[in-house]
Amino acid sequence: MNILQTTLRGIIKENPLFVLVLGTCPSLAVTTSLMNGIGMGVATTVVLIGSNAIISVFKSLIPSEIRIPSYIVIIATFVTAIDLLMQAYTPALSQSLGLFVPLIVVNCIVLGRAEAFASKNGIVSSLFDGLGMGLGFTLALALLGASREVLGGGTILGYTLIESYKPAILFILPPGAFITLGFLIAAFNRLNRKGKES
Repeated sequence: MNILQTTLRGIIKENPLFVLVLGTCPSLAVTTSLMNGIGMGVATTVVLIGSNAIISVFKSLIPSEIRIPSYIVIIATFVTAIDLLMQAYTPALSQSLGLFVPLIVVNCIVLGRAEAFASKNGIVSSLFDGLGMGLGFTLALALLGASREVLGGGTILGYTLIESYKPAILFILPPGAFITLGFLIAAFNRLNRKGKES
């Protein structure tokens, strides 16, 4: 599998949220706006790329008996760095995402890629696997956040779209997150199916 296929797999064929349905807890909790979705997606992408690279480099040195705790320590190091950087340079976004940034440590996407891919492949492939999965997750969160922000608030990135629009507050609330995610998963799967048929 070449680098382009490795990257595209995470965006389309194995999209973490729309196809594999992983990481739904932070996805539903933080995507009340497009900015929150992008922020969470970028943070997760940086952690995926960094942890995949380090785990790939040190895979032969990590004993199999302690590989999962070792992976968690590596992932936690990147998450801590990202959390501190966000607090320093984007405090409003950091406050908005809250506890969900530190919880990237236990996000099954990150640990799953470490176990399933980075521990079995070279550094270049692992970097691009992390990039693809991260971009796929960011795309999914951005679509979810944008949909909820437009439907639930009538805004995008804080700018009002139509003055006379009456927002459907349901979409900013937790039930709206489930409804929106369901429709986006259905649409994504339909597009994937059409792509396979043609």
